[in-house]
Amino acid sequence: TRWYFVTGVQTCALPISSMWRYAPVLPVANPASIATLGEGWTPMIRARRYGESVGAANVWVKDEGLNPTASFKARGLSCCISMCRELGVRTVAIGSAGNAAGAAAAYAAAAGIEAHIFMPRDVPLANYSECETFGARVTLVDGLISDCGRMAAEGCRREGWFEINTLKEPYRVEGKKTMGYEIAEQMQWRLPDAILYPTGGGVGLIGMWKAFDEMEALGWIGSGRPKMIAVQSSGCAPVVKAFQEGKEQAEFWQNARTISSGLRVPKPLGDFLILRIVRASRGTCVAVDDREALEAGARVGRMEGIFPCPEGAACFAALERLLREGFLHPEERIVILNTGSGLKYLEAWSRRFPRADSSEADRLG
Repeated sequence: TRWYFVTGVQTCALPISSMWRYAPVLPVANPASIATLGEGWTPMIRARRYGESVGAANVWVKDEGLNPTASFKARGLSCCISMCRELGVRTVAIGSAGNAAGAAAAYAAAAGIEAHIFMPRDVPLANYSECETFGARVTLVDGLISDCGRMAAEGCRREGWFEINTLKEPYRVEGKKTMGYEIAEQMQWRLPDAILYPTGGGVGLIGMWKAFDEMEALGWIGSGRPKMIAVQSSGCAPVVKAFQEGKEQAEFWQNARTISSGLRVPKPLGDFLILRIVRASRGTCVAVDDREALEAGARVGRMEGIFPCPEGAACFAALERLLREGFLHPEERIVILNTGSGLKYLEAWSRRFPRADSSEADRLG
């Protein structure tokens, strides 16, 4: 099955099983500009056994690890790079903790656009390798994503590149909002009671909230909204701290440390938007430590066959805590965003499952 849409005098056929099923509410005017690798329309998996084990009957996992480049970043970068192609941009630059860099490199390669990538030196090997494979120009930075973003922005001012750092252009959030459309459609246009979202930059959370407003304006859903729950690492939790202190913006988190590279964002640019959304939805913010996250992620793996990224695993740990505390209730319909595949984080998962050395392996036969 293929879906056809017409803009002006051009017609483009795209697979219906992609985020471009929502092209009429996305900013790309010329279908020929679209850079797609089949992103979006990821499965919504009911985690029955896991849900029963934690006392919740309706836990669903939106598994973004099945996107191209194995993370939800494919959505935002597909839309962004498509608009770059439409606007005649030839060179882009991005600072990233890892997955956004890989997606930027992939879609830039598909669109014939030059990409300059700035990423922390200790970025997961998978992210570095994919950027190099896609032909991007990679600079490893001794610092965090904030340092990488600053260097990318400086390069843009100096060289005339187009900056695609988080929330520095309007198109990545447009791609990310398709998660909200898909959640609604896959749940028969009845939004869940709660959505747990691993929050580094928080663009996906902002995008989904935008999607809900758009769908209400279109008459597709009512005015009800899920409780939006922002999940961070205890080693880098600026949004959680600001939420608990009743502040409108977060403070820069000093000495950020976590194995969840996507959560190692010491001060999200859109922190004020994230906090507004969480409060407006009567949601909350939760920080979990790395060990707690990996343990919860391993339980999901054993019971559901899903290999979550550490960021997604943190959401399962947060769910368990919120059920114990009574913030979430057993009968509620709960969606967890697993934002990437665990296969991109083998270094992190090796802490939970260290491989025996050769002598140990020999001893075990």
